[in-house]
Parts: sequence; C-alpha cells; structure tokens
Amino acid sequence: MNTFFRNVSLTLVLGLSALCAHADEIRIGFINTDRIFKEANTAKQAQAKLEQEFSKRDKDLNDAGGALKAAVEKFEREAPTLSESQRLSRQKQLGEQDREFQRKRREFQEELNARKNEEFQLVLERANRVIKQVAETEKYDLVLQEAVYISPKHDITDKVLKVINAAK
Repeated sequence: MNTFFRNVSLTLVLGLSALCAHADEIRIGFINTDRIFKEANTAKQAQAKLEQEFSKRDKDLNDAGGALKAAVEKFEREAPTLSESQRLSRQKQLGEQDREFQRKRREFQEELNARKNEEFQLVLERANRVIKQVAETEKYDLVLQEAVYISPKHDITDKVLKVINAAK
C-alpha cells in the first residue's frame, strides 16, 4: 500500500514538473479556505446567526453548571456534619444532576456542531461558485484549496474574498 502511494506521489510530482516546464501556459491559483471562513461576509453572518441562535442555551447551561458546582462545594463543606444516609442521598442526587447536566451539554454541543456544519457548508458552496467564476474569468487552469506550501504569488484568496464580499 505504501508503494502505491509513493508511485502516485511520484506520478503527481512528475506531472507537475511537466506542467512547470510549460509554466508560461499554465496558471495555478491557491485559495486559503481558513481565510474564507474567517473573512467572508457570508461566514461572518453565519457565525452571528449561530451565536444568536445558541447564546441563550449556552448561557443557561453555563448557569446550570455554576449552580451544580456551587451545590457540590456546599455538599463538600457540609458532608462531615451529615449523617451517612443524608450524605449518600445527597451524593446520589448530585450524581444524577451531574449526569443530566452532562447529557444536556453533550446534546447542545452536538446540535451546535450540526448547525455549524450546515451553515459553513453553505458558505463553502458559495465560495466554490465564486472560485470557479474567478478561475474561469481569469483563465486559471488549476485552483488548489489545500496545500502544504504555496507561493504567495499564486494566492487568489483576496480576489475571491472581494467578489464574495461585494455580492449581496
């Protein structure tokens, strides 16, 4: 399997080398997807929408977590003076409260992540349409979104952001 990947990598390198030999004919661009998600107006709007949608639940969960922490601290202070049955009863009650809190926190996080994925998928789809538009308009032959290293002269992220942010 390792040999397969090595052969594919070698083929890609040789292919890109051949392309570079005709560099005056080939136009390559690069998009920094992280910058698109941080700087595009659509991404900022999606983030604001998510914050508005989930901020109340997040605050409620934080308040519940604070109340649970205070209850545990109170129990720890009072535990030496409680009878064995009272201590066990309160421990059981606090354990149930903690499990319920953890369940709610987990559900909240899952819903938030699902909504983030939905919203940012829309941002990515819009960005991909704009990238294709810019590539066709400026006659790019290849546009990459992920790379280990790219020379800044090939970065067309600013052009794409300009188009995305200009659109209503």
